[in-house]
Amino acid sequence: MVNKIPARIRWAVDFMDVQPNDHVLEIGCGNGAAADLICRRLEGKGKMFAIDRSEAGVDRTKARCAEHIAAGRLTVRQIDLATLRVPVKRLTKVFAFDVNLFWVRDASEEIALLHERLMPGGSVNLFFDTSRPEQVPDILAKASEQLRDGGFRVYIVDSKMPPVIGIIGRR
Repeated sequence: MVNKIPARIRWAVDFMDVQPNDHVLEIGCGNGAAADLICRRLEGKGKMFAIDRSEAGVDRTKARCAEHIAAGRLTVRQIDLATLRVPVKRLTKVFAFDVNLFWVRDASEEIALLHERLMPGGSVNLFFDTSRPEQVPDILAKASEQLRDGGFRVYIVDSKMPPVIGIIGRR
């Protein structure tokens, strides 16, 4: 089935506990699976903004989530997080799955932008597939350090089935 939502994405979105009035930013929307699942939970005044550096990812998300775009719940843009300018300080949750930015290079500017745009009590939710266990220690250490340095309180969550870790930064 083309629109099946992978268990790892479903677990991560369930963990985030998206509420009907949340304002969610997804970094790296890819094929739109998470955007679709999140938007189905935004029944109130909630909104989602999904970004991807890839034109193909943006196109796939727009195609998969056309009903959410038409309903005004979802905006999708091809843009890099570093150049993103969120118009108001209204984000309640930030979501990313397997976005290497947060552990392979310095992301202090991007994290500062997220800290500035998240409402107090909001969270940055960075999830990673752990099917390559040799990478997990680096992912945990580097992403956690960057979030802490950016002013977030950090904690770790994990799942064995599906194999996922989450580095959660609370503002």
